[in-house]
Amino acid sequence: MKIVPTDYKTPGQLIDALLTERGWHKRVLAIILGIDDSGVNRIVSDKRAVDAPLAIALEEVFGVPAEMFLDLQKSYDLARARIIARPDPKRAARAQLFGGLPVAEMIKRGWLDAENPRDVAEVERAMSRFFKVESGSEVEILPHAAKKTEVLGSATFVQLAWLYRVREIASEMLVPKFTQHSGRKALERLSLLLAAAEEARHVPRILAESGIRFVVVESLTGAKIDGACMWLDEHSPVIGMSLRHDRIDNFWFVLRHELEHVLQGHGRQSRQAILDAELEGENAGTGANVSEEERVANAAAADFCVPQKKLDAFVARKAPFFAERDLLGFAKTINVHPGLIAGQLQHRTGRYDRFRAHLSKIRSIVAPSAMVDGWGDVAPVGL
Repeated sequence: MKIVPTDYKTPGQLIDALLTERGWHKRVLAIILGIDDSGVNRIVSDKRAVDAPLAIALEEVFGVPAEMFLDLQKSYDLARARIIARPDPKRAARAQLFGGLPVAEMIKRGWLDAENPRDVAEVERAMSRFFKVESGSEVEILPHAAKKTEVLGSATFVQLAWLYRVREIASEMLVPKFTQHSGRKALERLSLLLAAAEEARHVPRILAESGIRFVVVESLTGAKIDGACMWLDEHSPVIGMSLRHDRIDNFWFVLRHELEHVLQGHGRQSRQAILDAELEGENAGTGANVSEEERVANAAAADFCVPQKKLDAFVARKAPFFAERDLLGFAKTINVHPGLIAGQLQHRTGRYDRFRAHLSKIRSIVAPSAMVDGWGDVAPVGL
């Protein structure tokens, strides 16, 4: 009878069949291998695992490739482990949370009330408190636990964690009820602040008075978030910004972009957040690859920073050479900061090396009057 190794489920069964085929007693194999009889008995009864050196020795004795013995051993070990092991339904959820979220950074930022990122139990309890669920496996960003889609479109775990932090901070802010009228009035007031960078300090107060919660949360590593719009309820919009690009042009563009989402009521009925990540280049335009909601918001933002018809006329007169004095003169004529025009020109021409000196930093101006979380500060929530 020809021995077919794949017909056997364990290395011991195969060895026993090979001994029978040759008419050998186990003692013969013990002598050949240079081990005692009990050692061979343990091998044949699968009480001793076949390791690589033993597999090579058996190959030399029986002419069966060592890989056959090792493959059988691996399959046998795995089958035994599946019988013995207790299934842990939380393990997959734990892998997604710990693998998808920057736990150490969230602890450092004060988002998770835990001391040691390696203490799984402690971190899971902190995660449950952060996401306001009973256990880590119920976190709604996990596919099996989600009761609703948090974001219109796709978002990473890191981006969703940032959104949760924005929502947590915003939910503790006290502002009046938002109306379309109050939103339009806020837009008018904001448009009067564009001439000087320092005027941006009034933004948080103007938005709050109109019923819009304005929250600045430093982005988590790798999130690449610029801003977001969400609704706590029908009359409670939230604008979250990361200020990851500390430039006046980016600040006003992203702010106006998110404000347009609010004014248009985007995500209001479904309670889905509008997340804007990498809001630059093509994503800041109105091309066919951009969704309708984003095209509307981008167009409003661009026209707010620099009226596009006036910019078209300026470009038509001066292209392809834009002198410093021309930029400054145009800024003075339309009463906006030169950095706003510089940003729009960079976007149109793709020359991001031009006029960078006019892109004033803005974070230090806005932060003192805003609800801020990050850059060493932790928002006083949940206290």
